[in-house]
Amino acid sequence: MATRTSRPSGKSPAKGGPGRARSASSRTAPARRAAAARAKPAARRSAPSQPDPISWVFIMFGKLLMGIWMLLAGAVGSAARAMGQNARELDPVHRRDGLGLAVFSGAIVLAALIWRETTGTFSEIVNGFMRGAFGSLAWLAPILVALLAWRLLRHPDENADTGRMGIGWSALVAGLLGVVHVAHGTPYPSGGGADGMDKVAAAGGMIGFIVSAPPASILPAFITVPLLLILAGFGVLVITATPVHRVPERLTEIRHMLFNRDLPARTREPRKRPARKKPGERSRDDREGGGEEGREGPEGARPYDTPLLTETGERAAEHSPEIVPGLVEEPPAPRTAPVEPPAPTPAPRKVEQLVLSSQSGPYTLPDTQLLRPGSAPKPQTKANTVVVNALTSVLEQFAIDAQVIGFTRGPTVTRYEIELGPAVKVEKVTALTKNIAYAVKSADVRILSPIPGKSAIGVEIPNTDKDLVSLGDILRSQVAQADEHPMIVGLGKDVEGRTIVANLAKMPHLLIAGATGAGKSVCVNGLISSVLMRATPDEVRMVLVDPKRVELSVYEGIPHLITPIITNPKKAAEALEWVVGEMDRRYDDLAASGFRHVDDFNKAVRAGKLVPPPGSERVYQPYPYLLVIVDELADLMMVAPRDVEDSIVRITQLARAAGIHLVIATQRPSVDVVTGLIKANVPSRLAFATSSLADSRVILDQPGAEKLVGQGDALFLPMGASKPMRLQNAFVSEKEIVEIVAHCKAQMQAEYRDDVTAAATAKKEIDEDIGDDLELLVQAAELIVTTQFGSTSMLQRKLRVGFAKAGRLMDLLESRNVVGPSEGSKAREVLVKPDDLPGLLADLRG
Repeated sequence: MATRTSRPSGKSPAKGGPGRARSASSRTAPARRAAAARAKPAARRSAPSQPDPISWVFIMFGKLLMGIWMLLAGAVGSAARAMGQNARELDPVHRRDGLGLAVFSGAIVLAALIWRETTGTFSEIVNGFMRGAFGSLAWLAPILVALLAWRLLRHPDENADTGRMGIGWSALVAGLLGVVHVAHGTPYPSGGGADGMDKVAAAGGMIGFIVSAPPASILPAFITVPLLLILAGFGVLVITATPVHRVPERLTEIRHMLFNRDLPARTREPRKRPARKKPGERSRDDREGGGEEGREGPEGARPYDTPLLTETGERAAEHSPEIVPGLVEEPPAPRTAPVEPPAPTPAPRKVEQLVLSSQSGPYTLPDTQLLRPGSAPKPQTKANTVVVNALTSVLEQFAIDAQVIGFTRGPTVTRYEIELGPAVKVEKVTALTKNIAYAVKSADVRILSPIPGKSAIGVEIPNTDKDLVSLGDILRSQVAQADEHPMIVGLGKDVEGRTIVANLAKMPHLLIAGATGAGKSVCVNGLISSVLMRATPDEVRMVLVDPKRVELSVYEGIPHLITPIITNPKKAAEALEWVVGEMDRRYDDLAASGFRHVDDFNKAVRAGKLVPPPGSERVYQPYPYLLVIVDELADLMMVAPRDVEDSIVRITQLARAAGIHLVIATQRPSVDVVTGLIKANVPSRLAFATSSLADSRVILDQPGAEKLVGQGDALFLPMGASKPMRLQNAFVSEKEIVEIVAHCKAQMQAEYRDDVTAAATAKKEIDEDIGDDLELLVQAAELIVTTQFGSTSMLQRKLRVGFAKAGRLMDLLESRNVVGPSEGSKAREVLVKPDDLPGLLADLRG
């Protein structure tokens, strides 16, 4: 058997075959290449080349220049980056001003190059381009650029309008250039070489050629020119933001502005007393919607059925979009990021004051100039940009497909709008409340999901630099001046910066609550001051209840009061009972005369249509609105809870048609103060900052008030709204209130109703030993006399009182000879018969 043995290394490679020869050569080739690579540096090192001195000098000089250049480049680059960083941190207002000034500088340069003879190559190039493009109207180009610069400088916050006007001007210029080109025979640029282009430049330019040549090639000139004029007219409509159907209205406004600008401001007609009213004359109730004919609007809707009015004359965003008759609708402009609120409407000119004839002479309403203006609203600040960046960073950190599309800055808070991407749950953003609060460094973050009327999530964050909302600015606003109803009051401004006023007669009752220092007392002062500024004493009378004795004392003696300011909680409960009686008396008159509302009754009285029955000496007088304001409900509920609750419930259930309206304020919104019956009958709520979530649920039946920042920040839930709107309540200073009260006192002295004070003094001359147990004593006497069974345990069960209270009631009845003395465990003898019960109850009540 043959065996393979290894070949000795000294054998020739040829004996191993061709394959082995190729393998050996392949192994030796890399070795040869490596040896050659090692040999080359050795050869170079063996013969080094030395540069001559002149070359060495040039090399060193070049390196020095390169070093200086790199040093200068680094310095310039650092300065440029620093300037860019500072430019990014520059206030957006200054950046927009810089853009406007840059455009204006370009207009100056363009005018210098076009409006004078060409003196250089660059000037010839610019002239040739502008005349080739705009033709014979090239001289208008600097004017259009200057108008754009003026727009950027004058209205920097209306970017959407600037774009719209750019489109409008483009259409207008194109149409006019087309008409000019057709008027010159529609020359073509290729018609005669350079001469053809000269003819185009002398006509409408390339723009005119592009616009006019296509229709002119297939249509005669008398059709092409009207089409081009339609294009120019469309540009005018876009510039003026005028739809075609509103062209007649705009022409009427222009004619009124040109020929009627010297007319006096709108005046309020003085309301006449019945004796001085002429037959057929429209009374103020006709304007206010009183009566069956006067109360109906143009489409059958009552003009004053809207409790809440905004600066654009609309209801709040949570309400029906019904427009209040007599107010002009101004739709908001399209928003871009950042969204900015509309500019505040200018204060209307001073109107003639309403004059009231009285025994003391004419009554003049206070001048609105007594109220100081607030601070100017800021559309955007640097803090808003910082918050937008923080919100964007939070969304990116949690990988949420959403973006901040803009914001609306209000006086106290700014609402940032977040738009979600497709298939993104709303809960992903709402669950980041604490992370957002951490990022924006504010604990008072409130999230709306969604914003009413928008497909966006709202994040409300307090402003670090707040604006002061003044009651004077609210009452001088257009929406307040457009409505002459005496019960209009100024509330403040919402998150979007719109002015909010409300009609107390349409709420019809209001509950105000909030913690101490949240702004509740300022709000009550604002409501009273609004009424004093707009209503005369024969239009609105007031009952003020101030258990604290110091909150409303400044209003003592004003002619609008129907009784002195009530500070005793017991007398306050009696005054509320008198209000219930006044309501019943008004309903008796309404039922007898066949009217359903006091406004209709007053209209008939002023028109002289109501005649008293034969033999009656009754003289009909119009009923004023009766406004009852209770500053602290908790004190009243501590003294006489059952009487106060019964009176409030009865007033709130029935008093609307009688012209009686109730405003209740409390700083302790707990269930034992604001009971379920009171809440059910007071539909409008105004919640200031509360100390707990439970208090917010008591006021609004939903959370939100516990996240308010205080100092007038409030949530307003008017009647019929599903979600509250956030607003900054209007501020009125004590000095302003003193000046308003002094003006009112100088016009007329207070005339109090005798029956209110008489009821308070003559009622309940009760023995001192009875004290506050009169009602329980009356119930105990009625129970014992009707059953003819005098038992202390029965009083405990029936009246739900303790043994000590039941024993005290039995002792009081024994002292008044209602029951006999105690006989141990036996029931006491009843000494009064059921037929004598009415007399006994009258004696007990005093």
